Amino acid sequence: MLITIASYSFPFEAHIARSRLESEEIPAFVADEHTINMQWLYSNALGGVRLQVPQEFVEVALEILNEDREQDLVEEVGVDAKSCPHCGSTDTEFHQIGRRWAFLVFLGLDFPLFPVRDGIRCNHCGKVSEI
Repeated sequence: MLITIASYSFPFEAHIARSRLESEEIPAFVADEHTINMQWLYSNALGGVRLQVPQEFVEVALEILNEDREQDLVEEVGVDAKSCPHCGSTDTEFHQIGRRWAFLVFLGLDFPLFPVRDGIRCNHCGKVSEI
């Protein structure tokens, strides 16, 4: 008997998880993918695209899908974090400068006149600076 261990909104997400399980030699199956591909509005009504495994593999499959593999990715690819010019921290994230003003000008004039620039926001000191 097959047990549903996860639901996804899109078939490609279910296939990524299925591939991860099959790489660990756990048989996995994707259900309702073709129905969702043909009529994606049915996704919530049907419970999404379901990932199913045999009953004896449920616990191991859930452990594998819940693993945090971020550190492996960072070691393999590396991190391209910009450092903050104010405090030197590398705990930064992408931020669009002027986006709020551009939106407000667009609401008032129906035309975006305010420029939007790319920048970074420092999570350590909270300051925003241009890239």
